[in-house]
Amino acid sequence: MKTSQIQALDRTQPLLPMRPGHVERRRHDNQRHATTSLFAALDIATGNIIGRCYQRHRAVEFRKFLSAVEHAVPADLDIHLVLDNYATHKAPPVTAWLARHPRYHLHFTPTSASWLNQVERWFARLADQHIKRAVHHSIGDLKADIAEFIKAHNDDPKPFISTKTADAILQTIARYCSDTLRTHASIT
Repeated sequence: MKTSQIQALDRTQPLLPMRPGHVERRRHDNQRHATTSLFAALDIATGNIIGRCYQRHRAVEFRKFLSAVEHAVPADLDIHLVLDNYATHKAPPVTAWLARHPRYHLHFTPTSASWLNQVERWFARLADQHIKRAVHHSIGDLKADIAEFIKAHNDDPKPFISTKTADAILQTIARYCSDTLRTHASIT
């Protein structure tokens, strides 16, 4: 689960298309209309997303989002939330709500380790495939675009599946450490 502030940007000039030998070009300036806060929850088993946009990202909005999750997830399932250490997630209205809903289990990522949260990968996909190249003339356009992306994603959801084994990951880390030590030794 994550919140992300997303800006509704309108380009001051159109994107210039890519051509052979040339990358896509764009001007550095944009007209900013407003931001929305997207709260999203990823069902890691199915790949489905529950997402809601709110004007702000306070504890009040997060609590509303938890209610949306509560209604969307079958009552017989436990809910494990992976959260960063954002103060909103620990605010009194949120902790009081969570105390009344014992099926919720919170797991906090270490500081600067939000990449551990799989929903972050989904946010990157939203940004790369849908937000960065789009033009939004208003916050309403942006919210509609996000809702459309979530619906399209949920029409054919796919969970994130790691293709490497734990041993392969550990071998990569060992190789990196060995290369780093060798490089450091040759410098000194």
